[in-house]
Amino acid sequence: MQPLVVVLWVGAMFMGLLLGASFADSFVDRSSKNLSSVPQDLTQTVEFLDLSCNHIQQLHHGDFKHTPRLKSLNISWNSLEDIDTETFLDTPLLKELDLSHNRLRNLSCQQYLLHTRNLQVLNLTANQFLTMTLGSEFNSLVNLERFALGAKNICVGDFKSIAAVKLHSLTLSLEDELKYEAGSLKHVHAKRLQISFTKYHKMDHDLLADAVSFFLEVELMNLLDGYKNISRLLKEREEIHTSHLYLTNMSITWKDLTDTANDILSTSLAHFSVSDVTLYKLPNKDVDVAETSQMKSLEARRMVVTSFFFSQEAVYNFFINLPVESLAVIETSIIYMTCPKSQSPILHLDFSYCALSDSLFSRVEGQQIVECENLGNLRKLNLLGNNLKSFQMISIRLKLMTSLRELDLSLNSLVYDGLNCSWPPSITNMTLSSNGLTDSVFRCLPKGTETLDLQNNQISVIPSSIMKLSNLSSLNLNLNRLRDLPLCSGFPSINKLLLRFNFLHAPSVNKLESCPKLKTLDVSSNPFTCTCALRSFINLGIKSEQKKSHLGIELLGWPLDYYCTYPEVARNSTLKEILIPEVSCNVGLLAATILIPSVALIITFLTLCHCLDVPWYMGMIWKWTRAKHRARTRQVRPEDLVGIEFHAFVSYSQQDADWVQNVLLPNLEGPAGGLRICHHEKNFVPGKTIIENIITCVEKSRRSLFVLSAHFVKSEWCHYELYFASHQRLVQGSESVVLVLLEPLPQYLIPSKYYQLKSMMGRHTYLEWPQDRAKHRLFWANLRAALQADLPNAPLTELEE
Repeated sequence: MQPLVVVLWVGAMFMGLLLGASFADSFVDRSSKNLSSVPQDLTQTVEFLDLSCNHIQQLHHGDFKHTPRLKSLNISWNSLEDIDTETFLDTPLLKELDLSHNRLRNLSCQQYLLHTRNLQVLNLTANQFLTMTLGSEFNSLVNLERFALGAKNICVGDFKSIAAVKLHSLTLSLEDELKYEAGSLKHVHAKRLQISFTKYHKMDHDLLADAVSFFLEVELMNLLDGYKNISRLLKEREEIHTSHLYLTNMSITWKDLTDTANDILSTSLAHFSVSDVTLYKLPNKDVDVAETSQMKSLEARRMVVTSFFFSQEAVYNFFINLPVESLAVIETSIIYMTCPKSQSPILHLDFSYCALSDSLFSRVEGQQIVECENLGNLRKLNLLGNNLKSFQMISIRLKLMTSLRELDLSLNSLVYDGLNCSWPPSITNMTLSSNGLTDSVFRCLPKGTETLDLQNNQISVIPSSIMKLSNLSSLNLNLNRLRDLPLCSGFPSINKLLLRFNFLHAPSVNKLESCPKLKTLDVSSNPFTCTCALRSFINLGIKSEQKKSHLGIELLGWPLDYYCTYPEVARNSTLKEILIPEVSCNVGLLAATILIPSVALIITFLTLCHCLDVPWYMGMIWKWTRAKHRARTRQVRPEDLVGIEFHAFVSYSQQDADWVQNVLLPNLEGPAGGLRICHHEKNFVPGKTIIENIITCVEKSRRSLFVLSAHFVKSEWCHYELYFASHQRLVQGSESVVLVLLEPLPQYLIPSKYYQLKSMMGRHTYLEWPQDRAKHRLFWANLRAALQADLPNAPLTELEE
């Protein structure tokens, strides 16, 4: 791993740790800790604090003096009875405050709110308020967007204090036995009113009347009954201000649902939505549906049934025959959908995240399958996340939807088997992401397609024989298996091409010449191989950044999202940082670059050999080698050891002489070691050449001891001594050489001419000089054992242990 990469990796890890620590310091959870007061060990970094489910009864001034950055405080489910006026004086950034499920008693005296001017969300539900009369301090909440509260009595004038506040939503959590005075909500200015009912609470006629009179959106939550009252009220009123009605978390019979829906269809409501619905008493036959309405859309989300024996077709018929422009049945386990009985006014259909199969909209008559003809007005169809399998079969199911323009079939299990497709020619936008489609899908696409999303499929190449998609302007092929840029001959009008997360190693830029209208290209996050083949693409990216590309293409994500994956030395470097010299890619230039220096180097080498008399040295080495060869061929007898005078010849750098003289020799020679050591300062004979002395000392020594260090490998004479000793090792065996490592000596510090030393260190154990004095005794014992031998005329000295 390169040093730069290591530094970047360590930096990334450090930043990750900092962000993790910052997140942990900002979010503090002290819920369910049996606290009776606000903890005082909070730090200034706290932004989100959860103190819910404790036993705090009172908040005091100074409780939050250490948290000036506090933005969100949850103190619900405590026993709060009183809050000091200056409690939030030290938290000017507070935006969210949850005081629900406590024991606060008087809504007209919440003076602490005077210091929460930046508050955006306030929850006061489930306290002990008898009335909803808001005090003047609520005037200061000019930034309030979401307000939730509950009480048993709501009277006219209770909300005057927030008449100037523009709320996004007001939530009323109704207590048991609510008493509501008509007109009490006229001072509230909110886009949405949410009314949450308790389990046994009944619908209040005046409250619902005010809701549909004053609010654009009304949401009724947790309803168990009273649907007929809603229908009756909506039908009776001549003018309804509400355009959106939401029923959430409800349990309802099929008859009540259909009756309510039919009644609402006859009102001026534009949008009706039900979610988290439990249906029971489902039908055994079709239910009549209103033929006309002013309603624009109806949405049913997360519906479940409790019955097992009912007519599924009757349920499907009710929804598909609704006279609305937009119909959505989402996250509901429907496996089939029927065709409308007559030409439907529906323009938008959304059946996302259901369980629809390939047989949707069709019916069987006798031995034939009849396709749906009554969705001719449909413009947009969303079948995201279903159980569709045959791409060709879906084209047949939709072929009579002659107005269809947008189709979403993503997140299914679609495959194409190569048969002819029958798409309606009106389709212009098609989303097919996250399926099992392969290269052949390009033979089964609507000819008029303008926008095509095929990301996360199994496409490895775009065939050259595809049908021509003349209008295609945007193509998304992210997360596929493409290995190169496609040719645009099949879609000459392409303007935007997305190819992220594929297998493009070296995109062929010349293929872009076939895309005259291409303006936006995204090839980021691919496994680029930074070799010669990538030079033209790198140049394209640089010119795109400088807006100088002759192709006029904008390369999205350049340069930050374009990384090398090979070679290893360039891994994780951006393409912009990589320099690929032209000389390494041009064969002629590369040959000239190599040959000219090589010829010059050979001439220089020959000249140096002549000047330094290298042939003479080579001749001397050849003669020495021949002499040693003759000596080795002679039969060796025990008497031949008579010539051995020393236990070891010590070779070392002059830079390490102090250690050898003061440490090594005293521990090997004399009484301490009892060994005879040969070294140049003592045993070299004056008058002889250094080479002769080296050879003589090596030959008269049973072992050759080398003191290795960084200085050793820099010494020319040490090199000679090692060279001759290595030849002596061939004569006497590998045990004739002993290596002592005086200091760490990495392989990369050893010059290439010391290849014999590298070989010895790689194959044989060497002794390392320990820095710990306690280990010196064992070191000397091992070294003496390696050198000890009974030599002729050698004194017998007992080794010191």
